[in-house]
Amino acid sequence: MGRVEGKVAFITGAARGQGRSHALRLAQEGADIIAVDACAPFASVPYEMSSEADLAETAKQVEDLDRRVLTRQADVRDLSQLESAVADGLSEFGRLDIVCANAGIASFGPAWELTEETWQEMIDINLTGIWKTTKATIPTMIEQGSGGSIILTSSIAGLVAFGNLAHYTSAKHGVTGLMRTLAVELAPHRIRCNSVHPTTVDTDMIDNEAIRQLFLGVSGASRADAEGGLMALNAIPIPWVEAVDISNAVLWLASEEARYVTGTTQVIDAGALAPFKFPHA
Repeated sequence: MGRVEGKVAFITGAARGQGRSHALRLAQEGADIIAVDACAPFASVPYEMSSEADLAETAKQVEDLDRRVLTRQADVRDLSQLESAVADGLSEFGRLDIVCANAGIASFGPAWELTEETWQEMIDINLTGIWKTTKATIPTMIEQGSGGSIILTSSIAGLVAFGNLAHYTSAKHGVTGLMRTLAVELAPHRIRCNSVHPTTVDTDMIDNEAIRQLFLGVSGASRADAEGGLMALNAIPIPWVEAVDISNAVLWLASEEARYVTGTTQVIDAGALAPFKFPHA
């Protein structure tokens, strides 16, 4: 029997990257999946966003694991769209046990140079979108009376500050605070809430021209160039972790193995938060 056999997981940002990885890892361990993604561009984001074809591919890969999946396009800024996706998922699967509030974006710039629109879009998606995801799902979990697990995607930027990421760092710190509050509020209902805090992850959010220029300070840098630059962030000599490394933490937090774990910040950072690191060769 899988570690989340018979459970149903609601995952935002599921079309690719960490969201797809979470869907597949939970499906491998027996969960059915409600996969949600906006599948649309955002004005402030300097890299290509996911598509309807990406979301369909997530569904195919879940089905290839012999699990059921329901996909819905929904923008986490729109509570009614999220509530509709939850209602459709309940109609299809009859229950909701796991919530992965994962959808997020990245953009860059000094705090004083960010436009109001860039700041607001970041907060609306990366913080308020997380809250709206929980608002859309928690009532069902409480009503079921069988507990559950909510996992919020934060970042190491939700624990320490990063230059040129004031809006992202603020949103991710806010996610950490929201997680801690929900853990307290939901504990009487045996619903646990935790957050995951990755270092750089090898997804489209990191593997793009904008992030290379941010970390290396030059345009036109290759992926190989970025590997060297990003490696300096981590104590373990790697430029990034894989999405499945985060998914394994999500799986553990969703499973009964973590049945009494709540209110925690699960760091998967390759030692990035260590205050002193040996320089890499």
